[in-house]
Amino acid sequence: MKQRSLAESGFERRSKLTKRQRFLNEMDVVMPWAQLVALVSPAQPTLGPRGGRVPFPAETMLRIHFMQQWFALSDPAMEEALHDIPAMRAFAKLDAGEDALPDESSILRFRHRLEKHELAGQLLATVNAVLEDKGLLLRQGTIVDATLISAPSSTKNETGTRDPEMHQTKKGNQWYFGMKAHIGVDAESGLTHTVQGTAANVNDVTLAHALLHGEEKHVFADAGYQGVEKREENQETPVTWHVAMKVSKRRALPDTRWGRMIEKAEHAKASIRAKVEHPFRIVKRQFGYMKTRYRGLAKNTAQLTVLFALANVYQVRRLLMPEAQVRP
Repeated sequence: MKQRSLAESGFERRSKLTKRQRFLNEMDVVMPWAQLVALVSPAQPTLGPRGGRVPFPAETMLRIHFMQQWFALSDPAMEEALHDIPAMRAFAKLDAGEDALPDESSILRFRHRLEKHELAGQLLATVNAVLEDKGLLLRQGTIVDATLISAPSSTKNETGTRDPEMHQTKKGNQWYFGMKAHIGVDAESGLTHTVQGTAANVNDVTLAHALLHGEEKHVFADAGYQGVEKREENQETPVTWHVAMKVSKRRALPDTRWGRMIEKAEHAKASIRAKVEHPFRIVKRQFGYMKTRYRGLAKNTAQLTVLFALANVYQVRRLLMPEAQVRP
């Protein structure tokens, strides 16, 4: 049997900084760990007078929870990754030779504690408060939008039924089954400040008022929010709504000076609304969140809220990095 070399213990002859390591190194620097750990620590159990298994530190479990979101890992997959990938163990501040590694049950229970204490929304608020203090989050305007999140439509499970809180809806000529993620985004920075989860068949315009933080003066939305200013819940809202014109009406604009002016105005509104697509891209493409993982709106909305909080930090990571560590 071939003898193991020192390379297996981290003494590689030519080590390479992988994409995963680079990402985790950046997140280790830019995440506001002190504030986030202080928020979740009260929810983490402590060792009782009768002894028992020593609970893992709140920071360790929070770091593991964030890695689950960044790399789209289930609880069992996260446990295996901690055993297989040294970079992930290092990020969680664990040493395989000295520390016990959390199993999937410990990871599951930590997520349930976050849900029980409704900490997902507080995590988003804490991250945004830090970004606002650094001047990266303004509150002059808001962009509202929604995206469909597919849910498993198969009934081959223990109950033999689909998730009763998910519904189907038609977009274009395509039917979807799942939920919607409604978000309110800062019009200047493109950072998400509000997240709401509903079934897929809920109309976007009915959630517009719930996506405002109350300090904005202007709200931008696509054509799906036509008539939002006439709804009863928005009558007392002191904002100016900038809703896109329907495509059919826009195509019918006359080729006159008046028509060209309206077209330019629509183009200007569209350039502002484009910022709302960046958080969706990060959550779906960068973090790989393409389908709901859990049953029920509450659990999936909590996960989405954490994902958008992490997306906010990811969007401005270059601005948060110390100058000496910013890659060219």
